[in-house]
Amino acid sequence: MATSKEMTAGPALPLILKFTLPLLLGNLLQQTYSLVDAAIVGKFLGINALASVGASTSVIFLILGFCNGCCGGFGIPVAQKFGARDYSTMRSYVAVSLKLSIGMAAVITLVTSLTTADILRAMRTPSNIFDGAYAYLLVTFLGIPFTFFYNLLSSVIRALGDSKTPFWFLLLSTVMNIVLDLFCILVLGWGVAGAAIATVFSQGFSAVLCYIYMHRKFEILRGTARERRFQPRLARTLLYIGVPMGLQFSITAIGSIMLQSANNALGTVAVAAFTSAMRIKQFFICAFESLGIAMATYSGQNYGAGKPERVWQGIKASGLLMLVYAVATMILILAGAKYFALIFVDPSETEILELTERYLHISCFFFPVLGLLCILRYSIQGVGYTNLAMLSGVSEMIARIVVSLFAVPAWGFLAVCYGDPAAWVAADLFLVPAFWYVYRRMKGQLLRTQPLVAGR
Repeated sequence: MATSKEMTAGPALPLILKFTLPLLLGNLLQQTYSLVDAAIVGKFLGINALASVGASTSVIFLILGFCNGCCGGFGIPVAQKFGARDYSTMRSYVAVSLKLSIGMAAVITLVTSLTTADILRAMRTPSNIFDGAYAYLLVTFLGIPFTFFYNLLSSVIRALGDSKTPFWFLLLSTVMNIVLDLFCILVLGWGVAGAAIATVFSQGFSAVLCYIYMHRKFEILRGTARERRFQPRLARTLLYIGVPMGLQFSITAIGSIMLQSANNALGTVAVAAFTSAMRIKQFFICAFESLGIAMATYSGQNYGAGKPERVWQGIKASGLLMLVYAVATMILILAGAKYFALIFVDPSETEILELTERYLHISCFFFPVLGLLCILRYSIQGVGYTNLAMLSGVSEMIARIVVSLFAVPAWGFLAVCYGDPAAWVAADLFLVPAFWYVYRRMKGQLLRTQPLVAGR
């Protein structure tokens, strides 16, 4: 039988660190097969194929970010009810979230698949990479149901304090993805589409394993027929929390799409450099995302248990962990950025290597800003104030749009390098006062009453 884990008692730092490490390893695995995808495509299919994969990165983040945000949001009431030890309502939330996910995944898959070509044209995708970008994006969209359910089931398991189990399934998925990448591209000759097919199939396999494991091993989730019924009241609460979280990712991605569209107009070399730099950057910054996800569960459980002071303890502990990692990563990137870029392109591609190095050097100086963003945003989401977290995404979007419309035409790729850092700064300017507002309000309410409905 799998065990759940409460984080409502004991020192915050070791609890958060222990919960974060499997999340970090899982995120590193995801980024590893993302790197391998791009490396295999770049090394075996060429620069145009690499640019094809990268041309739609922001669109993928827009759509999959919405799905993943909703799934994370659906896990928040589960964590809160688990912290409050209201296990019957917790099981009902799980059942309703599964039913909601079926409908949402079907609609999103249909709409995105039918509009793939229009999306790429709107992004000014260069004609010489359009067909490859279309194939990669279409397959990714068709795999949305697998992505949706893997992230939902992982979110539920994490809400119960178990961050290890999703990691093991992800490890298996990563190994499978790498093997299938090589098979689909080198043996079957499916090109760029083969990389997407390998990823979608691997994630679908992980989703199935997650469901089987959760159903068989977590006795706390075995409910009655009444608990498994669709309950509109609970569905409204889930949508009230989940949709703003999804929209926060999508709103953030709109700015990223604008930035990538501006970069696409700079030509294939800029697109290839942006693709390699983004893959490397995502590999290093996934630790901040992992720490944030841990804080969402930690904050949700302690909010549900009526212990707001522990949320602040968690902020301080996670902030210390973040700073140590940010400094170490900064040193590593400053010393090795160009060598990392050689994973994707040959040494003869000097212009791409130079642009990739410049992008990474600029970004790494702003990693502490990004780390603070993740900690505050996810903590706010964990206690149910997802609308405020969504507004921080609006700040990011505005910053990226300003850079895209005014700075990139004037300064080219150098301005692209500052697009994300500008967005992180803008988000923090909103999140710092927002967190203090939420903490004071949460502390006052929870000291006087039982935990309120999330977000109210």
